[in-house]
Amino acid sequence: MCVRVRTLLLLVVVQSVDWTHAAQDECKDYEVQFERVFSVPGDAAMINCTLASPDVFNLSAASYEVNWYHVETGRALRNVSRRVLIRGQTLWLLNVTMRHDGHYQCVLRTSTSGCFKQSTRLVVERPLRGECGRPRKAFQVLTVGVTDTLSCPIKEVFKTLRSYGVRASVTWYRGCDVIEDGFEGHVYRNRARLKIKNVDSRNNQPYTCTLNFNLGGVAASISESIQAWVQEDYCFLPQVLQPANDILKGAPGSRLTRTCRVFVPCIGTVPDDAMVDVFWLDDVDFISTNNSERIFASEPRVWRASVPPKGVWMESVLTISSLEEADFLINYTCRAYSARGIPQAHFSVLPQEQGVQVAVGVVLGGVAALAVIAVVVYFHFKIDVVLFFRSSFAVFYANEENDGKRFDAYVTSYYPLGCQLDVSHRVLTFAMEILPQVLEKACGYKLFIAGRDCLPGQAMVDTVHENMLASRRLLLLYGASSFTCTHSRHHLNNRHTNNNNLGEDVCLDTRRQYEWTVAMHQALVEGTLKVVLVELEEVSAAQLALFPESLRHLRRKQGAVCWWKNNKHHHQHQGLNRKSWINCTGKSSPSRTATREQEEAHSSRCLSPSSKFWKEILYHMPVKGKRAAPPQKTTLL
Repeated sequence: MCVRVRTLLLLVVVQSVDWTHAAQDECKDYEVQFERVFSVPGDAAMINCTLASPDVFNLSAASYEVNWYHVETGRALRNVSRRVLIRGQTLWLLNVTMRHDGHYQCVLRTSTSGCFKQSTRLVVERPLRGECGRPRKAFQVLTVGVTDTLSCPIKEVFKTLRSYGVRASVTWYRGCDVIEDGFEGHVYRNRARLKIKNVDSRNNQPYTCTLNFNLGGVAASISESIQAWVQEDYCFLPQVLQPANDILKGAPGSRLTRTCRVFVPCIGTVPDDAMVDVFWLDDVDFISTNNSERIFASEPRVWRASVPPKGVWMESVLTISSLEEADFLINYTCRAYSARGIPQAHFSVLPQEQGVQVAVGVVLGGVAALAVIAVVVYFHFKIDVVLFFRSSFAVFYANEENDGKRFDAYVTSYYPLGCQLDVSHRVLTFAMEILPQVLEKACGYKLFIAGRDCLPGQAMVDTVHENMLASRRLLLLYGASSFTCTHSRHHLNNRHTNNNNLGEDVCLDTRRQYEWTVAMHQALVEGTLKVVLVELEEVSAAQLALFPESLRHLRRKQGAVCWWKNNKHHHQHQGLNRKSWINCTGKSSPSRTATREQEEAHSSRCLSPSSKFWKEILYHMPVKGKRAAPPQKTTLL
């Protein structure tokens, strides 16, 4: 009888586990988070579920609940006294052991039957033998001789505990020794920061910060270690002490000399070469160092000062052997070029007999020049100015969130079926990976991307019509080959006859044909949809002639945002493959002519919302100033 009961219980447990896995399999899987959580035995570990985000579902339209599972065992996690605590979207392991190493999955179910899941990797490592602190350390730089600060990388844990109303304290260690507040110039500051006065070589060692708190009746702690690196030899931004932005008076025909004096403050050993170049300039160009010229500058004289103030002095003398009429009202500028900045100072010369009149003219001319510069700067930096006002004065812009639309942009891409595989792959990579990574993750926009956001079984006509009407913008992606790939020479001849025929000529699939028709009708006929053209590849005049007339009309009228311009300069100077813009996804291998460091730098720059291309895209996107910003992705331990 007992055997039968145990068998029945086992069957119930197995069926329950199978049902749980089946239920999870129906959820949309966001796979494993890129950020991992690191811990050591004896510490606590905090794992956040980041699925409760507007990027995942409409938070205001449905309530939700979060459940946690241990992936390797399939076991559902519940609150266990003194061991496991679940609060809201956060899983706490209060006393980590090596057995806790693995993947932890949060499953979020909404009241509208939505289901989403994502896993987080917890890495549990043993401390290194003979060392104090964590085996993994963050690196932070301290500058010798000044007051500097170390920051404990546990801000997210602090923030979460504060949201619970839980008080926490931080203890700092240098090596294995506890640092008392005020000991040897160490001062505890708020938010887990340690101020160090008069940094010296003794600070060139590991530091550990331990966050102590009481959660669920359990005293727990989380530690992070920092390897401090003391920079002992350092030079600061140069200081141009002379000239002093002043005005001199001189008589025509007289000789004039003016000294440019630059000081480069240094700490530690004063270098022989401070890596600073000093030049004189007039309003047009650099001034020659050839002393046979009427106006010339001497080669900079350099000397070191080993007593306070320590640093490098540089001096160059500008000589005007005979003042002429053309020398007046010109700014003579001394400029110091360095890796830390380019400070400068200037002076100008006035004729002695026309001081007052010229001064008035200078003021009026300066005002006019400022007005001209303001206009030029506005047109040159128009996009930057508009984006600045959007973010700083969003209250003056209309709130588009109440217009009933669900998406900020509908993304569609054009590549013919007859094109080479790499053409369609590049377009799809940009649409599916690069656009969401910047516009959705970094900027908080909500995009509808065909092929990613379509519901299974929904009619193509319905989903295109509904979602395009529910979008505030339409991003139209195309390349140089988007409308030039054909199956036969006969099609090419027909294209010259009718450039608006998108069916047979460019071999688009049915969905893209319909998307094109609806988009062009709403943009050109109804005027209800703003289309943003995104040109992925440089288009020649011959290729442009094969484009549909409606697209050429839009391109002439409003222009296109050119992705290829964003990468052209980098390709020419870094030797990258012209098609290496796909490396922005961070998933493709480096090109033959580029180093991995160059590719990583290029990837970081082309995915930065502050680059010129993305600023142009944001300029055309809806204003987001009034919209509640989506929660930032939590940076775990």
